[in-house]
Amino acid sequence: MEKQHIRRAFERAADSYDQAAALQRQVCDALEAALDANPGDLSSGALLDAGCGTGYGAGLLARRFPRPPLLLADFAPAMLARARETAGDTRRLPLCADLEALPLQDASVALYWSSLAVQWCDLRRSLKEAARVLAPGGYLAFSTLGPGTFTELAEAFAGIDGHRHVLPFAPPATCGEAMLAAGFHELRVERRTLRVYYPDLRSLLRAIKDIGANQVGGARRAGFLGKAAWQTVEARYEQHRSAEGLPATYDVVLCTAVK
Repeated sequence: MEKQHIRRAFERAADSYDQAAALQRQVCDALEAALDANPGDLSSGALLDAGCGTGYGAGLLARRFPRPPLLLADFAPAMLARARETAGDTRRLPLCADLEALPLQDASVALYWSSLAVQWCDLRRSLKEAARVLAPGGYLAFSTLGPGTFTELAEAFAGIDGHRHVLPFAPPATCGEAMLAAGFHELRVERRTLRVYYPDLRSLLRAIKDIGANQVGGARRAGFLGKAAWQTVEARYEQHRSAEGLPATYDVVLCTAVK
């Protein structure tokens, strides 16, 4: 049931995603730079973009590795359709798939790449699946979100009602443990704090909605906040305002490893 809810959120966000996803593109760029430390040759064998969204990361991979086939996997059909529209590249093969159960043979890909997708999955299951589809010596590169993500939002909504408004993301140590449990070695884990600024709280929440990240996590409320509760949330968030505007903090975790 939860997966269906997440799928619908990203389905609805497909048309608005690119306009609101500057942070996501920045993280993709950082993850691509992490490939510079890659100890192996990824010029042969298939490459997998797991959780490809609208295809920005796939474009980076296609330019960096012009020869191998590139598999685009996403479990939101509308996102996958948008990635296919923007591809213009016959090497890109779309797969509508769950990252915890990929329709790929064992040891069939040379690179498993995933940017800001595994946080919506069971981390250990998705990394075990990554290890299964990677060939021996294959490379893992993924980014996810840490517990410092949306801290301002969590503080603003604290005690407002009985609902959880921010998903509790896993700490970097958990990522390392999950990679080890899946059988990876030569682990590298890097943490970065990135902030995006907005003129007001409504704009900030709209941007989160436009990338599909507003409808995930448990204990979601079905209706709107009352006027008094909303004013309280706004006043709390205003305490974080700087010259740039209201911040949304992203605690970004970049991970690489070898199978």
